[in-house]
Amino acid sequence: MLEIGSLVDGKYKILNKIGQGGMSVVYLAMNERANKPWAIKEVRKDGVRDFEVVKQGLIAETEMLKKLNHPNLPSIIDVIDGDGTFLIVMDYIEGRHLESIVKEYGAQSQEDVIQWAKQLCDVLAYLHSRKPPIIYRDMKPSNVMLKPEGKVMLIDFGTAREFKENSGADTTYLGTRGYAAPEQYGGHGQTDARTDIYCLGATLYHLLTGHNPGEPPYEMYPIRYWNPDLSSGLEEILLKCTQKNPDDRYQNCGELLYALEHYNELDMEYKRKQTLKWRAFLCSAALTVLAGAGVVGFKMAENTVTARTYESYVAEAANLASTDPEGCIQYYKNAIALNPSDGLAYENLLKFFLWENNDSGQGETGTGASGRQVICVFSDAEEQEIRKVLGREGDRNRSNEEYLKANVEDYDKFAYDLGIAYYFSYNGTGNKSAARKWLEIASEAEPTDELNEANINRAANLYKISEYYDRLGMRNQAGDSMVSYGDYWRGLQKTVKDDGAGGNNINMLLAYKEMVFQIANNAAEFKSAGITRQQMEKELDKAGKAVNDMKIITGSATGEYEQELKVSLTESLSAARTIVNAAFNTENLGTDRQGDEQDGADTAAD
Repeated sequence: MLEIGSLVDGKYKILNKIGQGGMSVVYLAMNERANKPWAIKEVRKDGVRDFEVVKQGLIAETEMLKKLNHPNLPSIIDVIDGDGTFLIVMDYIEGRHLESIVKEYGAQSQEDVIQWAKQLCDVLAYLHSRKPPIIYRDMKPSNVMLKPEGKVMLIDFGTAREFKENSGADTTYLGTRGYAAPEQYGGHGQTDARTDIYCLGATLYHLLTGHNPGEPPYEMYPIRYWNPDLSSGLEEILLKCTQKNPDDRYQNCGELLYALEHYNELDMEYKRKQTLKWRAFLCSAALTVLAGAGVVGFKMAENTVTARTYESYVAEAANLASTDPEGCIQYYKNAIALNPSDGLAYENLLKFFLWENNDSGQGETGTGASGRQVICVFSDAEEQEIRKVLGREGDRNRSNEEYLKANVEDYDKFAYDLGIAYYFSYNGTGNKSAARKWLEIASEAEPTDELNEANINRAANLYKISEYYDRLGMRNQAGDSMVSYGDYWRGLQKTVKDDGAGGNNINMLLAYKEMVFQIANNAAEFKSAGITRQQMEKELDKAGKAVNDMKIITGSATGEYEQELKVSLTESLSAARTIVNAAFNTENLGTDRQGDEQDGADTAAD
């Protein structure tokens, strides 16, 4: 090692050691004649295996750097090939590695990172413009120095290479795990400018989130997963930078630099404001063909980025559904925040709540053969989450529901599914009042591939019943009953008839379950409304026959759920028969048949 105070090559006085890596030590030196500080990197023969190989690499690196001239690159001043050592004299960069800054202070401010990113993008563009192009290949926070005035310097060109136009692939893997692009692992094609774009994206991810992509969880989540206050536009840019397929990334640093300079124009709030001005803007842009083409092209690129990001959120949510429920929910929320007019994330979030998030034992449901809860439950907590995502976010002028409403087909389909969830599954028993709004929307929809006529008719039937449910027993100012239990009964019958004829086991079972549940809870009220014992028993018999005749395909997607509904309905049937028997057993009730007939006459008068 060089001694502090010693003189190198007769002009560089060693002041102190300022850094040390795996195979080298860096010193601060002073050229006393010029009164200028320099950095000297020392690589010793006795500290490195295959010293000659390393030495040749260093010579290639220095020769490469000597040809370069850019304000964000250090200059190589001298190379001293000594006895047992190899010394590189270069610019001394006063400042700190970005890695050490993140370790000490955590995630850096969005504004600072964007400024650094623009500088790094500019220096990479310079390298890629050389003849032949130079691919840096090892962008990471530890290879970026931040100077006191805010300027960043790209250091360590040990893995850089000149692009070989006729080469099919790189010969070896070089780079840093977590930051390296897939093609750097060998056998995946030759590294090129898009490789550096990936590495830069991974570096920006680390700086913005404080999470090293080379450490657990070894994955780059969208940046707003860690900090929702970060720009959605910047998030889209990083997601595009780090696509696995190079063709899906920015194709050059010019494209990336432009995106960074206009990142706020990809933000949702900006896009909402611009929508109001869009037609006027297009009219003015149409004054020239070139301007018009540019505007349309940028809009298309923006929409493509948004769509890909949205799809990645939804896909990641599905991947996390069984292992990380909170992460799954957050990704669906991120997708909705990104594009609140697309119904897919709303639909999938509701399905997740109904079918995959039922391990908490909420509601009175059974368990399937696997031991897990099968019957879907729409819990209070889940319902609150749905209401939140339909509400207003941040400083928006409209709620997410209003944005979704503009997409008529998606809104109608979601209204149907949410109405059904409220009607049958809310807290395990259903909430007819909460279902009304959504069933009414679905009942007025136009048929589509996703929401067919049978669904719309079903929504209309259930909406009518939910209206009855709210108004049962209520009387108007004249004292007349607004809805009778006779009306309610006929609504239930129609639902059973329609849902039983469609060949859908789940719809049929839910309809019969609702009928049996209401008979058990309202047998006396139905009796008072003139519904006979025979009518009630007939419906119970039809339900029993349907259950016995039903064929359930074991192993099908809904087979376990159908079986659980079937068992639940069978148990309910027995209880309902007992209640009907008690309601019409005049001896047990202490009344006579004449009293029953009078009750029926009174109800008929209503």
